[in-house]
Amino acid sequence: MLLKELSALASPLNDQQIGQLKQAVSELTPQQLAWISGYFWGLSQNQTAAPAEGLPTGVPAAAAQPAGKLTIIYASQTGNAKGVAEALKSDAEADGVAVSLFAADDYKPKNLGKETHVVVVTSTYGEGEPPENAVDLHEFIRSKKAPKMDGVKFAVIGLGDSSYEFFCQTAKDFDETFAKLGGERIVDRLDCDVDYDAPAAEWRKAALEKVKETIGGGEPAGVIPLHPVAQSVANSYTKQSPYEAELLVSQKITGRNSTKDVRHVEIDLGESGLSYQPGDALGVWYENDPALADEILAKVGLTGDESIEVDGENLSLRDALVSKYEITSSNPQQVAKVAELSGSKKLAKLAEDKDKLRDYSAHTQLVDVLGEKKVKLDAEQLTGLLRRLTPRLYSIASSQEDVGEEVHLTVGVVEYAVGDNTRRGGASSFLGHGLEEGGKVKVFVEHNNNFKLPADDNTPVIMIGPGTGIAPFRSFIQEREARDAEGKNWLFFGDRTFTEDFLYQVEWQKYLKSGLLTRADVAFSRDQKEKVYVQHRILEQGAEVWKWIAEGAHIYICGDANLMAKDVHGALLAVIEQHGGKSASEASDYLNELRKAKRYQKDVY
Repeated sequence: MLLKELSALASPLNDQQIGQLKQAVSELTPQQLAWISGYFWGLSQNQTAAPAEGLPTGVPAAAAQPAGKLTIIYASQTGNAKGVAEALKSDAEADGVAVSLFAADDYKPKNLGKETHVVVVTSTYGEGEPPENAVDLHEFIRSKKAPKMDGVKFAVIGLGDSSYEFFCQTAKDFDETFAKLGGERIVDRLDCDVDYDAPAAEWRKAALEKVKETIGGGEPAGVIPLHPVAQSVANSYTKQSPYEAELLVSQKITGRNSTKDVRHVEIDLGESGLSYQPGDALGVWYENDPALADEILAKVGLTGDESIEVDGENLSLRDALVSKYEITSSNPQQVAKVAELSGSKKLAKLAEDKDKLRDYSAHTQLVDVLGEKKVKLDAEQLTGLLRRLTPRLYSIASSQEDVGEEVHLTVGVVEYAVGDNTRRGGASSFLGHGLEEGGKVKVFVEHNNNFKLPADDNTPVIMIGPGTGIAPFRSFIQEREARDAEGKNWLFFGDRTFTEDFLYQVEWQKYLKSGLLTRADVAFSRDQKEKVYVQHRILEQGAEVWKWIAEGAHIYICGDANLMAKDVHGALLAVIEQHGGKSASEASDYLNELRKAKRYQKDVY
């Protein structure tokens, strides 16, 4: 389609260039063509316009002096911020506003002072940190190199989770820094919680109205944007409009005596046309356990037959709890509200201490919060406590080159005892126990361009993925096998015990035997008296790890963000310092340069 669009225009390319272009795109998928189209459009918008006197014959001078333009920059860890940014771009295009969309790591920070209108859509990661793709931009605007933004109109929207201490901190950073640099805020920053769709839509509308009031005209004559081509071939199934797929397999892959229930899940994508690459995630919409909904209703004295309206649809309260609301977790605001409604002294005391409140809510489900003290609620009061249900994202554990129209996941079922009751996670128990094989599950693909195999198949890769963090590396190795990649592959895996918790053990042994997997180092924490984790194996193999890095290896980490990823990061710094002959500060700078070069990538949660 892209080539047809190009050939229909009076081409500015010569025959040789057209031939090269056709050859370059001949083997690309529609999705890849769409990405390239948008990428080239972004490049064209980031170049300095030619002077009017240098324009080719027949091109109006107005084309060299465009009106204001809206530049949207998104900083996204899981894809939510990207989705909001793309929706704003579509709204702007529909209203005739000239607009460009950039991932934060594709945007040239020095151009901030040259923009007329900038909107930043950003999530926050970890302890108030910017997403991986926005680290450099975030650092640049707070440095002495940052340009003045006098006259630049801006707006910022943040996506986050208010149960975390540094709620929407990155959005606050961008908003405050842009103002300090001289920018003019056209609408107040919005800090969205996990249920962000409705407030974000309202904010987009308000922000776009302000942009249109001040932008001074639409896209200049003579510019033929390529981005509509990308829209026409994009996947039609999204978070808002998911594909109803069939569950093929949900098989336990931990041993009989394991303390964990980890599932290998296979889902049939059928005729959806959904495509994905190793490193992407699958969004899963799930339903809550009806028994849990009944237990919550009983706690607050409701039958579940009460009628409520959700998104213009009349539902029984019980059905709404099953399919529309988050009921398997709690959050600090919810606990504080229950304390107020119930008069519980224990909860009221917790609410006075932010740290204790956050820890309690992170480890206590709503049904047990309600069990602290008997409380009667009506349907409106109960739903007023709840957040809307949001999909869970799982790292994809398969290569489409290998499994075709399927997608595989590695799901750790959350399950623990509270007194005589068993509490389970929402999505994990739905996939692991609630949904029978052959049942339907609504899914969508969330692309992650910040966790991708190197384009050069000769490049060595180091994969560090304990527990279910192994998932994307299963897709990596399948992909490299399908592509006959000759680059070396090194896996670091860890879990509790070798006999019960070595996920996909037979597959990894097969890859070792064939030589595709060059080496594997494993750490099973409970197989000996002293705990051993993947970071210890990295340190033990430090000289060889450094050799691989020096040879150009790409490093990937997947799994727990709070402990594992930080410990592995520290181990890598120690390896670079000890075996690379660098000081502590030099090692930190070196690892940071690897990150900037996309040679150090993380998918942590």
